[in-house]
This record gives sequence, structure tokens and C-alpha cells, in this order.
Amino acid sequence: MHKTYKAMQVTKPGLLELVERTITGPGSNEVLIKVDACGMCGADIGAIEGIENGLAFPRVPGHEVVGRIIAIGISVPSIWKLGQRVGVGRLGGHCHECTQCRRGQFQLCQNQPFVGSSQDGGYAEMMLARHTALVSIPQELSSEEAAPLLCAGIATFNALKNSGAQAGDLVVVQGIGGLGHLALQYARKMGFKVVAVGRGDGIAEDVMALGAHIYIDSDQNDSVSILKNMGGAQVIISTITNSAAVSGLFSALAPHGKLIVLGVGKDPLSISAGQLVVGERVVQGKITGTPYESERTLDFSILADIRPKIETMPFEQANEAYQKIKSGEARFRMVLTMSELS
Repeated sequence: MHKTYKAMQVTKPGLLELVERTITGPGSNEVLIKVDACGMCGADIGAIEGIENGLAFPRVPGHEVVGRIIAIGISVPSIWKLGQRVGVGRLGGHCHECTQCRRGQFQLCQNQPFVGSSQDGGYAEMMLARHTALVSIPQELSSEEAAPLLCAGIATFNALKNSGAQAGDLVVVQGIGGLGHLALQYARKMGFKVVAVGRGDGIAEDVMALGAHIYIDSDQNDSVSILKNMGGAQVIISTITNSAAVSGLFSALAPHGKLIVLGVGKDPLSISAGQLVVGERVVQGKITGTPYESERTLDFSILADIRPKIETMPFEQANEAYQKIKSGEARFRMVLTMSELS
């Protein structure tokens, strides 16, 4: 085995640089992964720019990781094999000890690292991971296709699957980016009446091709009035970080409607008690999900022929890819691909 590997490392806020690191063997309950591909998420901005609480440098970002196991530590269950293709998402592996784990709520584990933030992630040729974070990757998906499904995919799939909406219900997807373009596909395949709410008419054709029945350009139209005239939304899946825009769409919910928030904005939501009480509406945050739920997401994606729309770049060009995400030029998901170790 090689003694070193390359990584794109955040050395200080805003500085993402190519470095050489020493390969470390896996500890107890860990595996060493040779990375094939790593998706780039809007949440990576927080790690790269140092705006996440408790972030320590240096740090390797990236939490949509797919690769193959090349070393296995002690106490790793036998379901994981050398050479097996696996993925790791945002959640770095539950502890099996905290109250949430004992309840089976592994996604809420209190002793779980966040990949790419509190532990090194996948902008690298190698990565260590807890076995409790591992996701088995089916052969029908390429590594580049599977990577974004481990974050944007599971976040939107889980939110829709657990929303309580029934086939034929009006479901709104707010924001048509990395998460939204997958939410549209899942919502259509789940049998909902799908309305996309975005900004500008330049994406209308893409939105309809992705599965929306109706597109509302919020720059030109009163989205709330249109949705109310349709009877109101049973569910709104919000993928954006603009808290004012999220709050503004809340009144488009039907009675017993639910707003599910996936985008994490800096500002608080502004929703009155009256909006909640009258109509018994609900606001819910949703984290990604467990490795088992990630595998269900991948299986459904294969079954329903759902794939992320991606642009790939060599991981050494992570700075360029990051700028495309930050500027909003990425359509719809950037994926870094790894070179062979030299």
C-alpha cells in the first residue's frame, strides 16, 4: 500500500489547497476507503469558509463519498468486505450507546461526527470511516451517480416518504437546485401532484422535464395566491436557505399542511402562532437519515430510474468546482472524481 495520499484540505478559512498526507490504518470499528467520487454540497461552504461552530483546521471537506474498502479495523462486522464499494453521507456513524441510539433513532445520535466538518471527508484519495456510517452501493449506480444521493438524495427522499402526503396530494418543492432537482423526481414518482417554486423563467423547461406538473416563477407571480387557488399545499419541501422566502410561502399550506425545512439559513423563520394554530399546520426540520435509509433511497432511485444531474471535475480542481457552487452556476450537482494513486 502507498504511504501517502492526496487531499484537498482547508488549512484556514477560505483556503482549499492540495496537500500530501500520511495514510493511517483504520482503528477499531473503522474502515479505510479508497475514494472514487465525492459529491459537493452547499453545506460544504460552511466548512470551507470556517463559519461552522466548533470547526477545527486543517479539515478535508466532503460528505457524499463513494469508494472501496481497502483496510478493515478490528470489531468491524463481517458484512463489510475488502474491495466492497461503499458510501458515506453527512452522518459519520452512530455510537449505539446514547439514548437516541437505544431508541433506534440513529440519525439523531448525540455522539456522531459530521463528515467533512467534525471529521475529515471525501475531498481526498483516502478516507477513514466508522462502520456504522457505511452504505452499501448497488452495482446499477456508478460512483459518480451514487455520491449526491447520499446527501441530497436521502434528504429529499426521506422528507417526502415520511411527510404524510398521499398519492394525488399537492406537494410543493421550493428551490430547484441540488436538492430540489432530486425532490421533483422523487415527488413525481411517488404519485404526488408536483408544483415547483423557483426564481426566473430560464429553468422552466428543466423543471418540467424533472417531473413538475406546474412551475411557478416567484419573481413574476404571487406563489401563495396561485397555490391557495389550487386548494393549498399538503406539503412544502423547502430546500433553500432564504428564511424570509421560506416563511413567506408558509401561508400557502392547506389545513393540516406541513412545511418541511431542509435548507439551513442563518436567519430565523418568521411564522406567526396564528398561522400554525388556524389550520393546525406544522413546521418540521428534517436531517438526512440512517445508512439503512440511504440504501432504501438508492434502491428506489434504481427502481424509479431517478438520477442526479451532475457535472464532474477532478478533485484537484475542487476550488473551481466550489466557486461554481457558490456562484449558483452549478447545474445541478458537482461531483469530484479521484485520480489513481501515483
